[in-house]
Amino acid sequence: MVITILTAGTRGDTQPYIALGMELKKAGHAVRIAAFENYQTFVTSFGLEFYPIKGDVSSVAASDSVRGAMSADNPLKLVFSFNKLRSFVFDLQKDFFDACIGSDAIVYHPGVPIGYFVARTLKIPSILATPFPMTPTKEYPSLLFYGTVRLGRKFNFLTHKILEKAMWFASSSAIKRFWQKEFGHAPEDFACPFGRQNSKNLPTVISCSNYVFPRPHDWPEHVTSTGYWFLDDEADWKPSSGLLDFIQRGSPPLYVGFGSIVDSASAVQTTELIINALKRSGQRGILATGWNAMSKTDPIPEEIFMLESAPHSWLFPRMAAVIHHGGAGTTAAALRAGVPSVVIPHSNDQFAWGKRVHELGVGAKPIPRKKLTAEKLSDAIRLVLTKEINDAARELGRKIQSENGAETAAKIITNCLEQKDLKVAIDNPSKREF
Repeated sequence: MVITILTAGTRGDTQPYIALGMELKKAGHAVRIAAFENYQTFVTSFGLEFYPIKGDVSSVAASDSVRGAMSADNPLKLVFSFNKLRSFVFDLQKDFFDACIGSDAIVYHPGVPIGYFVARTLKIPSILATPFPMTPTKEYPSLLFYGTVRLGRKFNFLTHKILEKAMWFASSSAIKRFWQKEFGHAPEDFACPFGRQNSKNLPTVISCSNYVFPRPHDWPEHVTSTGYWFLDDEADWKPSSGLLDFIQRGSPPLYVGFGSIVDSASAVQTTELIINALKRSGQRGILATGWNAMSKTDPIPEEIFMLESAPHSWLFPRMAAVIHHGGAGTTAAALRAGVPSVVIPHSNDQFAWGKRVHELGVGAKPIPRKKLTAEKLSDAIRLVLTKEINDAARELGRKIQSENGAETAAKIITNCLEQKDLKVAIDNPSKREF
């Protein structure tokens, strides 16, 4: 069967879906990945079909509308910031729709809910594939509110509904406008689709470890946290001689990187702060410049190595600890590597991952970027290098490594496609197991 996977976001957002696509390919399916056009080489290098979504994600991320959403540092700001994304996502809907033509099933990121409605139109199954837990539960709040105060089980459930509505709000008007332009009317049964993805024929799979967020008891049967979808990309990647020499010539260094954070205005100040904190704590560091969150310094101190990029799967196990922004993908990679974290959340769900890392005993208490000082960071570095936290990180890493998340998710999707009553379930909504 031809399975189309609709992704949204940066390279780190796209990477888990390539891992899932690789497992689906192993199961005998043809897999098409729809992603921003600058990831074509990245996707096709794994032998998967690529469908380009017009736009350069780095340029998009630097735009005022997207930066506003990406810099929201509390739940209310984030909810309001989704309004800024609505005009941008309209231009993407035709590409996402066209990517699905000829498919036998559609797997979609929650940022691309048009996948659900295209699947209904084509009478094929849809699978919600999310990089974080978002199915409502009373057991813990949504990632949007996880770093805030706790107000009980009913409030926990409400926060998940707010997250669902916020994500739906970002795309709903664009989907409706596109559909009316193409077909003269809104999609049939047009409403937030996420809560409908909870039957054997319309499942939800989640790229998250049950050792990080245990499966809630009140989730529907066909919502599954499978374990992380790790892509050990660039298997033939080789470090430069300079990087390898730096790692080998002393005690394990600390990695410092903030991924796709765009912060060129304060990049120099951030870099100087980091170097100061490493010096105060007596540690060496590898600083990844990323999308201009940090900048190269001149001269570079002997204890510092400036790096443009390197696969986390290769680099992190060689580090003493990882200092990062708390992006879902970077957090997962650090946890899997079995090394402690110091999370410096800038916005959105990064506060949740920072708090969860601390709760699990594998990292320091998160330090919001606005409150970051060299003194606070050096204290956090000393803390995470203690035996207690190192042992806890190593044990959690061992457990996460035992999971086969992408393989498990691929099996669920394959089983979904093999259901004999699939066509009946899709053609007759009243018979769906919602």
